Amino acid sequence: MAAVRTLIVDDSASMRATLNRMLSADPAIEVVGMAPEPFAAREMIKSLNPDVLTLDVEMPGMDGLSFLERIMRLRPMPVVMCSTLTARGAEVTIEALRLGAVDYVTKPSGTPEDIERDAVLLCEKVKAAARSVARAGPQRLPAQPTLAAGAVGERIIAMGSSTGGVEALFSLLPALPENCPPVLVVQHMPAAFTHNFAERLNGECRVHVVEATDGAPVLPGTVYIAPGGQRHMELRGGVRGHVKLRDGDPVSGHRPSVDMLFNSVAPLGKAAVGVILTGMGADGAQGMLAMRQAGARTLGQSRETCVVWGMPRSAKELGAVEQEVGLSGMPEAILKACREKIGSV
Repeated sequence: MAAVRTLIVDDSASMRATLNRMLSADPAIEVVGMAPEPFAAREMIKSLNPDVLTLDVEMPGMDGLSFLERIMRLRPMPVVMCSTLTARGAEVTIEALRLGAVDYVTKPSGTPEDIERDAVLLCEKVKAAARSVARAGPQRLPAQPTLAAGAVGERIIAMGSSTGGVEALFSLLPALPENCPPVLVVQHMPAAFTHNFAERLNGECRVHVVEATDGAPVLPGTVYIAPGGQRHMELRGGVRGHVKLRDGDPVSGHRPSVDMLFNSVAPLGKAAVGVILTGMGADGAQGMLAMRQAGARTLGQSRETCVVWGMPRSAKELGAVEQEVGLSGMPEAILKACREKIGSV
């Protein structure tokens, strides 16, 4: 397989050198160029035709977001953002992912061990980006009609996503009606990002979107985003229950884990609807299988509409996905499952 041709865009000479050293150490990656600002990067993209771009968020002349928006509109390609774990970095990174960036990494810093760990993650994400499908931001999906009262009170919707999930959720969630059943979401994301992510979604949705808190009652018309990084999110007490955030080791490589959420919802059986969206890896597959075996409706995003068809593929191969659905049809499919009478499922 040919090496992943990568272009580094960063205004810091020392950071360009660091990223070059990290990426060049992987034989599966070839750094074909380094640009100090977007205008130079634009010309390099034309002449070098890279497979993947690593892009700094803040640069002189044109900021990374403006440049990303132009790239995704004129020449969509896989982009990995280089961000900082600050409030500003989180805000900008969320917007970059919404605009179509495949993934992000935090800028390398710290001890030699930290740098080594960052290098492994950076290379993994660049290689995964090369296999992804670049898309120009979220779709504007038709707003779904209000649900009848019976459907609202009888269901819980559980969703899991990872790479590409921010863009997918910015497409899917605004289409849901203001009185949809409670929605619990695990999106793989650092702790510093999820509060901002929930706030940004809340500004675009008819439903109320919040970062989940321990003990919060699950209410119709509300989407609960699992806090990143520290604890797993589970449902306790059934369809009129509450959120439980609990400590524990990573499950399926993640904390919070989609598997943990799905397993906690599985005992509801036919009262649950499971949705697995774009993402790398297999988190959620085992939990979705438990949901389906208990009688829940289970939906997987179609390969054609995923940025990375990893998590939905793993769930499908395990027999956990009852129905594959394109992203544009996912809101309608979810609500159709919610409208069905429990006894007829």
